[in-house]
Amino acid sequence: MHTETNHQHNSTERPRSSGPLSWMRQPLTPRVVTTGSLTSHVHSLAGPPEGGPVYVLLHGIGMSHRYFRRLQIVLSGHGDTHSIDLPGFGATPRPDRQLSISDYADVIAATLQKMGAGRMVVVGHSMGSQFATELAVRHPGMVSHVVLLGPVVDSARRTVRQQTLALGLDSLRESPVGNAIVFTDYVRAGMRWYLTELPVMMSYDLEGSLALVAQPVLVLRGSKDPVASRSWCGKLAATAPDGRYLEIPGKPHIVQHGAAEGTAAGIMALAAG
Repeated sequence: MHTETNHQHNSTERPRSSGPLSWMRQPLTPRVVTTGSLTSHVHSLAGPPEGGPVYVLLHGIGMSHRYFRRLQIVLSGHGDTHSIDLPGFGATPRPDRQLSISDYADVIAATLQKMGAGRMVVVGHSMGSQFATELAVRHPGMVSHVVLLGPVVDSARRTVRQQTLALGLDSLRESPVGNAIVFTDYVRAGMRWYLTELPVMMSYDLEGSLALVAQPVLVLRGSKDPVASRSWCGKLAATAPDGRYLEIPGKPHIVQHGAAEGTAAGIMALAAG
């Protein structure tokens, strides 16, 4: 998909600055999309002129598009990419009520429809894996492939205490830049909204929903991810009617940040399928 907005803002060659943090200076095309009373911020990068798959990136609880940026830059070499800051997260307005996973799926669908989206490869990280799965179930005509990165919540660790301990351990394994993105995004989202949506994340039946997904599914984790265990991710891949599993060695929970190239390769192999 190519929207007019994206190509108007990305018609000139994007800067190719060098250095370890050059990806942070990669300009994205922002768009504010309101559906009903809910507002999302979509951050896009246009793909090559010849087209390709459309990739949609969905963040986890407390997060935003920022920790997808490395992955988004790699994927944009192969197709249009849209990373969505969902209502209540990033710099978006806070909703006046708790939103369910199905609410988020419907907001994502309505947002992308307003942008003129066709079928897309939907990539969700952590709680975003729940949004991606529900979107595929509720709006199957919009989704060609589903990618779950570090999916939650592990059925063997269903308590908030267990999840908190796992996240704490993960922070010891992430890079300083990765941790900085996580902590500043948590502050932006605010504790009130985080705690409002935490029970929604904890109670969602990802396994049950994934069994209903007809599209090809990739479950991907870093081998050092303490949040999404190997056994849990393998179980999810086996649950999906057309599922597969990929593990990237040596990487923790935010695998798309620490291993953008490897993560992109897995996603593109699925899309090429």
